[in-house]
Parts: sequence; structure tokens; C-alpha cells
Amino acid sequence: MGKWIFRVLPILYMGVIWTLSSFPANAVVELPDLSLDRFIKESMHLIEFAILYLLFVFAMHTTNIPFSKKINLVCAAIACLYGVADEIHQSFVPSRSATLIDVIKDVTGVAICWYFIDRASFQKRFPRISAFLRFLKKV
Repeated sequence: MGKWIFRVLPILYMGVIWTLSSFPANAVVELPDLSLDRFIKESMHLIEFAILYLLFVFAMHTTNIPFSKKINLVCAAIACLYGVADEIHQSFVPSRSATLIDVIKDVTGVAICWYFIDRASFQKRFPRISAFLRFLKKV
């Protein structure tokens, strides 16, 4: 049962991203300090697609498919491509914008997480991350 939760989470999360990017930027929350509001929302690009990548990695660890460098790269590529698709989607939403810098932030967040997963999985670094990934194999 637990493994199916990890397998469905990336799809559900993609739906959440798509839904939230269908609304104006201030539809969910708007902080009174506009510069802080903008900073936090711009920073979310780094975080939201990094989370998507991690959910793909976690889902792959619950399968019988060996987690390889190639699979790791595919997980990162899918998360990055979804970031591009989301930016294109936002370009059609009134009061939203799509910029190359947003795509760069999406890819940067994924790349940072990819680094840690790569080192934990294939170079015996970051033992806590490695332990969690091994735990997922047993779920």
C-alpha cells in the first residue's frame, strides 16, 4: 500500500502545480509586504520542481527497476520538462507570465537535488539520504 502512495504522489503533485498556475499569482495568498511576497513566490520555482524531481526519485525507488544514473537523469529531465510545460501553460493564463529566468530557476532547483541524490546513490555520500532511499526499497 505504501509504495503506491509514493508512486501516485508525483502525478498528484503535478496536478497541484498545474491547478495553482492556472490562477492569478495572488489568488491563494498575498503577503502585505509586496517585495517579500514576490521574493517568496519567485523562490518557489527553485523548490516546487525540486520536490517534483524528488517525488519521481522516491517513486522509482519503490519499483523493481534498479535505480541507475540513467533513471536518475530521466527523473530530472521529466521534472525539468514539466517546468517548461508549466511556464508555457502560464503564458496563456491572464495575469501570469512565463519567462526564461523562471525556467532556469526550475532547472536549478532540480539540478541541486539531482546532485545530492546522485552523490547519495552512486558515490556513498550523504548517508542519511542513502538510508532513506534504501528504506523506500522496502516500502
